[in-house]
Amino acid sequence: MLIIGQPGPGKSHTAKAIAHAAIQAGFTVACREEQTFFEDIFAAAQTGKRKKLKKLLGETDLLVIDDLFLRKRVPDHAADDLMDVILERYGKRKSTLITSNRPLEDWGKLLGDNAASAAILDRLLHRRHLLKFEGNSYRLKEVSKRLALKSKKK
Repeated sequence: MLIIGQPGPGKSHTAKAIAHAAIQAGFTVACREEQTFFEDIFAAAQTGKRKKLKKLLGETDLLVIDDLFLRKRVPDHAADDLMDVILERYGKRKSTLITSNRPLEDWGKLLGDNAASAAILDRLLHRRHLLKFEGNSYRLKEVSKRLALKSKKK
């Protein structure tokens, strides 16, 4: 599943709720924010534990990668690392949920590899769901309410 949309309408909250429900149902789940996902892969490669991490990321029933491309710069090896994980999971028919603020057409540019991006999206969208969240940020709504309450109290 891909959940795409502007910051704040509840993409991450929804992903975490799905992960929680999967755990409650007895499935294994691994959740990573984008930065942690790529840092874990880099650290595993440096410490000789890449195979162990690849097994974890490839075999868990549900992998959640939250806020993919929140930062415009991803590691130089991000396209290969992400593609390795997605291809492994696709081959094993394991569930993957990714949230992102970036439209799909920007992924090739952000990864620096249009071919890898196309292959990743091809696997992610085949027999999968794409949800586009629209609307205003819940965080900004809360701030507006607090400010309105403060101004009423004055």
